Amino acid sequence: MSENAIEVDGLVKTYAGAVEAVRGISFDVARGEVFGLLGPNGAGKSTTVGMLTTTVVPTDGSARLHGFDVASEPIAARAVSSVVFQEAVVDRALTGRQHLAVHASLWRVDPRETRNRIAEITSSLHLTELVDRPVGTYSGGERRRLEIARALVSHPRVLFLDEPTVGLDPRIRAELLDVIAGLRDAGETTILLTTHYLDEAERLCDRLAIMHEGSIVALDRPAALRADLGAQLIELRTRDAARATLELLRELGIAGLDAFSIGATVTIPLHDRAAASAIAGIEAAGIDVSAMSVREPTLDDVYLHLTGGQLALAA
Repeated sequence: MSENAIEVDGLVKTYAGAVEAVRGISFDVARGEVFGLLGPNGAGKSTTVGMLTTTVVPTDGSARLHGFDVASEPIAARAVSSVVFQEAVVDRALTGRQHLAVHASLWRVDPRETRNRIAEITSSLHLTELVDRPVGTYSGGERRRLEIARALVSHPRVLFLDEPTVGLDPRIRAELLDVIAGLRDAGETTILLTTHYLDEAERLCDRLAIMHEGSIVALDRPAALRADLGAQLIELRTRDAARATLELLRELGIAGLDAFSIGATVTIPLHDRAAASAIAGIEAAGIDVSAMSVREPTLDDVYLHLTGGQLALAA
């Protein structure tokens, strides 16, 4: 049996009108790993989750959950997985306990185990005092925690979280991230998380794939992706045309091919070059700079370098 919980090979989804939502992506997720799909809205993340959870039929390629093909063995694939969708799917008139009991029944959890399972999950997700209230009285963050609890009732081996914190205020979002971090630390469930929030990817994911226009443009550990840009970079704002400034700095050997410009800002990974030497070269070139700083690379820099678009603005 494969050591991977998720195996994706050349997965494609093309909609009517030749709209290519997902363009032949491939990746594996090890058992117990937290794997992130990072990218803006429209990158293909939710479509990928839809195919992996059998709600979207692939156009081509294959995907397996614990060895079960999502296209040819959808019932078996669903049996080993659960999903928390981007949009809330709850009946506001039911209590939290009723939601959990119905889900346990649908997933054929042993009725003798259901009561203990609900008590265990509601305690771990801090829902015990809420579980007998109608869901219509829950806050957004409480409903999100209930949805995660519902997904966990059936003991899934793979849990899909599709943009789980979208639309939540900062405090509730922070609380939910603590919940997800707790699931990660327990290590019992493989988690695939989609997000366009960089801090979520940094904090929660063992590895992540950056998606852009339906393709995976990078895949590695967050630290390794940042390390590709070196330990430090220079960021400068110029009063001259940024693109022309970048080309000049490349001609002078100050900037490499992985330097990039967005708006009036030019970002130059330093790699083995000393910051003082690069700054001296920029000053000697006579570039009209309004601000300049030296800092460590972030995942946003990785995304900018790979796609030319700022993740937070594109989301």
